[in-house]
Amino acid sequence: MILRARTILPVSQPPIENGAVLISGNRIRAVGSWADLQPQSGEKVFDLGEVILLPGLINAHCHLDYTDMAGQLPPPKTFTDWISLITAAKTGWSYSNYAHSWLRGAHQLLKTGTTTVADIEAMPDLLPETWDATPLRVFSFLEMTGIRARREPKEILRETVETIDSLAHARCYAALSPHAPYSTLPELLRLSAEVARKKKWRICTHISESGEEFEMFLHARGKMFDWLKRNQRDMSDCGIGSPVKHSARHKILGENLLAIHVNYLARGDAALLGKHRVNIVHCPRSHDYFRHAPFLRERLANAGANLCLGTDSLATTRKTGKQKPELNMFEEMRQLAAADKTISPLEILRMATVNGARALGLAGQTGELAKNAFADLIAIPAGAESADAYETVLAHAGNVKASMIDGRWAVPPM
Repeated sequence: MILRARTILPVSQPPIENGAVLISGNRIRAVGSWADLQPQSGEKVFDLGEVILLPGLINAHCHLDYTDMAGQLPPPKTFTDWISLITAAKTGWSYSNYAHSWLRGAHQLLKTGTTTVADIEAMPDLLPETWDATPLRVFSFLEMTGIRARREPKEILRETVETIDSLAHARCYAALSPHAPYSTLPELLRLSAEVARKKKWRICTHISESGEEFEMFLHARGKMFDWLKRNQRDMSDCGIGSPVKHSARHKILGENLLAIHVNYLARGDAALLGKHRVNIVHCPRSHDYFRHAPFLRERLANAGANLCLGTDSLATTRKTGKQKPELNMFEEMRQLAAADKTISPLEILRMATVNGARALGLAGQTGELAKNAFADLIAIPAGAESADAYETVLAHAGNVKASMIDGRWAVPPM
C-alpha cells in the first residue's frame, strides 16, 4: 500500500511536503515525495489528507499496571512517603485489578500515538495474555527486588529467567528489571547484568531517582537510609559513592541498560554514563510530580548518554482540575519543552522516537520512517500550512487520526 500525507516527518531525514510512504507487508519499502512514489498496479492508496505522518512514539518507561491509580495519590512531601502511599494503594488489588489497569493503560497509549512501550512488569502472570490483547509492540521488564523477601539473588534471578524463557511472541519481548540500587541486593544487580550481557537482552533499572536515594548512597544518611536500615537492609554499600557509581561497581552500566530517571548526579557521574553509552529515560510529568531538581539533560547529552522519554506511571502524574491524567507521550514532550527552554522541538521528538528505538535495540527498525524499518507510524492533524512541522507535533493534543503497527492499522484512518 501507499500512504500519502501533506507532510511526512521521517525524523531521521528532513520533512517531506506532499509525501508518501510505500509499505509492503510489515516493512517500509520507500519514503519520498508523492510524485516519486506514484502507485503501481495492485498497490492500494490511502490518501490521509491534511495530516503529518510520523513514526509511532516510543514510550521507554511505563508501569501499565498502575494506570487505574490515576489521580489517587496526591504529590507527597518525600519519595519515601510516596512508597508508603503506593504500597497501601495496592493492598487488596487482585489479578483482575492489575489486568484491567494494564489494558486500560495500553489503550490510552495506543490512541495517543505510542506504538512501542517499555513496561515494568510487577505481575508477570499477566503475560502473554495482555500482549495478545494489544497491538502495541511491548517490552516487558520483569521487576525484581529481594530486600524484604529475604530470598537469595540467584534464586530470584533463576525464576525470572525461566519465566522469560517460557514467553514467546512475534511482537513482544520480556527482559530483566532489578528494580533499583536501594531495593535490590548488589549481587542481584551484578548477576542480572551478567545474564543480560550473555543473552544479549536489554536490562532496566531505576537509578538516582530521588534526592533521598542520592543522599543515602553518597552520605549514608537521610530518610531513605533510616527507613531501609530499620527494615534490616545491609547499609554497608552506603557512604562510598553515588547511585551511579554504585551501579558501576556492580557492572550494570552498558549500552543495553535503560537507566530510569537519573535525576541527581555527583561529580563524574555523567562522564561515567556516557563512557558506557547508557540509555537514560527521562519522565517529565513524573519529574514534576515529585518536584525534583531540574533534569541535567545537557550535561548527560554532552557526556554521550542516549536520552529517551517515558511516561512513568499514572501513580506519579499530577492531576489537574477534575480530569484524570492519561498516559500520553505528547503530554510528556510538552512538559519537557515547558521545563527546558534550551531544547528544540526536533530534539524532543528524537527523544520520543529514534533515541527510544536505540535504547531498546531497535535502531533502524522503528522510531523513524526509513527503508526496511517496521511500518510503525501515526498521523496527526497538520495544522496551518505555514506552521513548523516539529512545533505542530509538540502542540498536538488529543487522539491521533491514525496509527499503524507492524503494517496493520491499530487505529484506522478517520
